[in-house]
Amino acid sequence: MAMTAAERGRQVRERLLTAARELIVERGWRGVTTRTLAERARVAPGLVHYHFGSLQELLGEAAISALRELVRSIGPNFQQASSMSAGLDLMLMALDRYTGDDPMSLLVCETYLASTRDATLRTAVESLLSEFRVVLADWLRDRGCAQPEQTAAVLAAAIDGIMLHRAVDPSLTSGVVAPVLQRVLTGDRDRPRSAMRRSSNRSKRRERS
Repeated sequence: MAMTAAERGRQVRERLLTAARELIVERGWRGVTTRTLAERARVAPGLVHYHFGSLQELLGEAAISALRELVRSIGPNFQQASSMSAGLDLMLMALDRYTGDDPMSLLVCETYLASTRDATLRTAVESLLSEFRVVLADWLRDRGCAQPEQTAAVLAAAIDGIMLHRAVDPSLTSGVVAPVLQRVLTGDRDRPRSAMRRSSNRSKRRERS
């Protein structure tokens, strides 16, 4: 059965978006041209601007749609958890599939860098982050977090930072990061201070003796 014009148009758009995501990872944001994009998608160069207002618009839509899928893959993990501590563990374990040199990690890095030079892309990234923070803050509030909005903002930034830093330091796995963030999230920050005070008191007693 022959495809309709609308169906062919949707297929071409999807091929262009897929090609854009691949080329951003392979060549970097600024290394993608209309010609290379059309060649990868196996379409005529004129169709790029027929379906999208500009090359930057196409790249932005391709990247943001991929980041949205990433956020949605992380969200269900912490929402299943009954406690903040368990939710954080699930989120960080979900991130372990992204090693820093995989396509999604590289796409995140390229998109964040490009957003510093493109106001439209920056607005789209900010909107996506805001949506994630709202969902995370609501979950934290339901589990008794005293400052859910501020905590959600810091956790979201930490998750972004982990993905960005893994590009140069793949050792930042959940096993390394989780204990530190757990102390911040659950209020165990005072434990190291207490341990230091106990150690200091023992030293003082030894000096007096």
